[in-house]
Amino acid sequence: MIKLNWKRLGLAAGLSLSLLAAGCGDNENANENNANLNDGNNENGNEENTGNADTGANVGEGKEIELVYVEWDSEIASTHVIGKVFEDQGYDVTLTPIDNAIMWQSVANGETDGMVAAWLPATHGDLYDEYSDQLVDLGENLEGAKIGLVVPEYMDATTIDDLADFADEMGSSITGIEPGAGVVQAAENATEEYEGLAGWDVQTSSSGAMATALGEAISNEEPIAVTGWTPHWKFASYDLKYLEDPEGTFGDAEVIKTMVREGLEDDMPNAYTILDQFNWTADDMEEVMLDMEDGTSPEDAAAAWVEANEDAVAEWIEGLE
Repeated sequence: MIKLNWKRLGLAAGLSLSLLAAGCGDNENANENNANLNDGNNENGNEENTGNADTGANVGEGKEIELVYVEWDSEIASTHVIGKVFEDQGYDVTLTPIDNAIMWQSVANGETDGMVAAWLPATHGDLYDEYSDQLVDLGENLEGAKIGLVVPEYMDATTIDDLADFADEMGSSITGIEPGAGVVQAAENATEEYEGLAGWDVQTSSSGAMATALGEAISNEEPIAVTGWTPHWKFASYDLKYLEDPEGTFGDAEVIKTMVREGLEDDMPNAYTILDQFNWTADDMEEVMLDMEDGTSPEDAAAAWVEANEDAVAEWIEGLE
């Protein structure tokens, strides 16, 4: 069974505020709590029972694994898919939606086991620099990701500077997502780098609120610019385009990587192998995201994808012992 750890999400939100107040620095009490929680996690996770991979559920029987993710549609999709794979292998799975900074910190501290939601090199670049020596980088699980400013195709704008022509209609404002997200920081940098955006601001909210605002603007054929990323279901639902970024404030193409806590390979080698071998495409991810956008729960959308893609999943679980 897959569990959502909403209790820890509440605790993480409080910790996130503490980190922001401290400039995202170390928090002695938080680290002590993380260490205590990690002791419990390691006690449950050490010495993974191994079995015949052909028997499926026996591989993870009696083992607990916790994965964390930021609440972007893309990461909800990927985390629930890999969570379903772990569930099918017999693991007791907990999926925890969490703040960007706390996601990285929890894996680095060993409080949680891993994440498949690390956007690099730009989006989570600062967090990677801070925590990379405290966790294990398992490499890319998806290539071809991208971030930037996105507008409806009907807008007569090609570059970021062209937004200046819509300043009055748009209130000199870009619609963002969560504060502190890499794409938001890049958008804020763009307001400083591009002369046409002088005096503009980035209104932060959430990825869901951003998508709602985008949909409402499109239904009224109004101009809007949002902080966008690919893969995302909105590109399949609406006729959108990225604004050209000649100053390079949003960086080049991104990849999504998998990060796990130190010691996971020794404690749970089969879990480590699954996470290490997890790899899919943007089309795969968007299929799950579209299913969710149409009203299917993340759990059911993930289960449907896993059932329909047995060959891909077989590669992720190959070599389990």
